[in-house]
Amino acid sequence: MSDDTARGEDEGLAAFRRELLAFARSACPPEIKAVVAAGQKVTKREYQRWQQILNDKGWGAPGWPREVGGTGWDIRQRLVFEEVMAENDCPPLYHHGLGHIGPVIIRFGTAEQKARFLPRILDGSDWYCQGYSEPGSGSDLASLQTSARLDGEHYVINGQKIWTSHAHEANMVYMLVRTSREAKKQEGISLILVPMDTPGVTVRPIRSIDGWHHLNEVFFDEVRVRADNLIGEPGKGWTCAKYLLERERLPPANVARLELVRRQVTRLVEDAARQAAGRRDFSGLLHKLLLCEADTKGARVLMAQATDDLIHQRPLGVQPSAIKLTCADVAQRLTTIALDAVGPDAAHRFLAEGGDGETAGVPEATWIQNYMFTRARTIAGGTSEVQRTVIANELFGA
Repeated sequence: MSDDTARGEDEGLAAFRRELLAFARSACPPEIKAVVAAGQKVTKREYQRWQQILNDKGWGAPGWPREVGGTGWDIRQRLVFEEVMAENDCPPLYHHGLGHIGPVIIRFGTAEQKARFLPRILDGSDWYCQGYSEPGSGSDLASLQTSARLDGEHYVINGQKIWTSHAHEANMVYMLVRTSREAKKQEGISLILVPMDTPGVTVRPIRSIDGWHHLNEVFFDEVRVRADNLIGEPGKGWTCAKYLLERERLPPANVARLELVRRQVTRLVEDAARQAAGRRDFSGLLHKLLLCEADTKGARVLMAQATDDLIHQRPLGVQPSAIKLTCADVAQRLTTIALDAVGPDAAHRFLAEGGDGETAGVPEATWIQNYMFTRARTIAGGTSEVQRTVIANELFGA
């Protein structure tokens, strides 16, 4: 029996896994693999290079239907794809285009919008950021105030977004705007796509504690956007946002990438223990790693259950929230273990490098950065408190 069929996969899926494995080993550039293996940040250029390689193979959009340029793979194939890519240190897909707004355009967009926007996501030409959160409108997103008024064949946008990841690198933003103040607050919201080079768009950096520039404030001052950039019907953006959020909390990549981090931290702890040569006791960290391994396997079970529910068109229930909650918690625990393993000297090296997020070639400093970055995992995409409330409401009617 092969390793693949031992996983409980049929021969077709096992053959598919072997095809993916051969591709991952041969097609991903070694210099990009080295970045992923070291736990360092993948740059936009590296993401785009990998996306082009995948697109040339016909695998540029694993979650999309064939008729719009995707692979047409089912959820099991997508899960295997993510597992194999993570196991072989290939970069994840850049989620904002392929995993977030792309599927929304496929579901709610017109034929013209699909033809205009989807190919540019596939080949990496368009690089999206998400314009959702505002000052005072984070978890209560429906209270957003950024407005869009119709003026002939254009919408005119005024307002501000905050915590916008990669806005300084993006050339497009998909954003929620208020197109009506007469309806209930959810019903007055629309989703629109805005080129970032449109006059009136201003991006200001927010430096986070990890030293990286990935967060931004974005200001919109009389920004004129084509009216046919609005996705779906006016005032129905909340429906689009909920559809996107369901996909954001249940991406096949989440559990696979968590397993990658677990392996990286395990190697880090084992290397540190060897170098310590008995001068330090690592048994406590190894015990914590075993607990993280158990919880990671638990997340895989939840993902398998959700996959089966999707295949059989059953409602998902609490799985997306439970998986999001588990992955965020374990990611924080793993990077805390890594921080303990590299010791206080890593903080000195991080500061010696300027503490600016550029940690290539300094593995200890990289884990300091990763530790600080993962503090946001229990906030971004829906706080852990919100996930627990969702689970309680579903299970107990709280």
